[in-house]
Amino acid sequence: MTGRIAVITGAGSGIGRAVTLTLAARGYRLVLAGRRADALDETAALASGSPEPILCVPTDVSDAQSVAALFDKAVARFSRVDLLFNNAGLNGGRFPIEDMDVALFREVVDVNLTGAFLCLQAAFRVMKAQQPRGGRIINNGSISAYNPRPDTVAYCASKHGVLGLTKAAALEGRRHDIAVGQIDIGNAASAFSEAFARGVPQADGRLVPEPVMDASVVGETVAYMDSLPPDANAQFLTVMPTKMPFIGRG
Repeated sequence: MTGRIAVITGAGSGIGRAVTLTLAARGYRLVLAGRRADALDETAALASGSPEPILCVPTDVSDAQSVAALFDKAVARFSRVDLLFNNAGLNGGRFPIEDMDVALFREVVDVNLTGAFLCLQAAFRVMKAQQPRGGRIINNGSISAYNPRPDTVAYCASKHGVLGLTKAAALEGRRHDIAVGQIDIGNAASAFSEAFARGVPQADGRLVPEPVMDASVVGETVAYMDSLPPDANAQFLTVMPTKMPFIGRG
């Protein structure tokens, strides 16, 4: 996989940073996108192994012009895009449905779903036109794309939308040699996971501590998904702590 060109959104922290470090160590040429330039630069400084300097592009994934500029800069630097890790996302906090602010709901959907669509659309346009054509897109879904947590209506709805986006894009991508899959990530260590040890609300009202896995596991899983030959696709892959509630969750 050495030398493949990857665009990673939400690369300034958390999962995006972990995937960046893994792919850099494997010799990928990388384009990092996120809202904060300083966070992207920090991620790039932590990464090693990439054969060329990492390109950092401050990007608002919910803005079509910003996304177009991201892919224009990626192609201008590297001539093509082999992999998009469509990762940028917004948690949105916990609110009962009746208390959910409409503006915040729309913001979560704009980032998590519209943003994922805009990046996927831009990647399609590049991948179908480049020679050799095609590539791979890995959407960051979530276990919440299947099973919700209490009081997370905006996040859950947006991630169910990502699931539909993945299915539709996987179907349309066939004729362009674009493989589209989805990684559904359980409790990975991040700034948001510190509360898991204190307890996470369950469907029955209890507050239960949940295990957390190192975010590097996600990086290894994304690298595996991209290591498959072009005619094979990990359509959906769930990676999670072994003892995390999921099967029979709640």
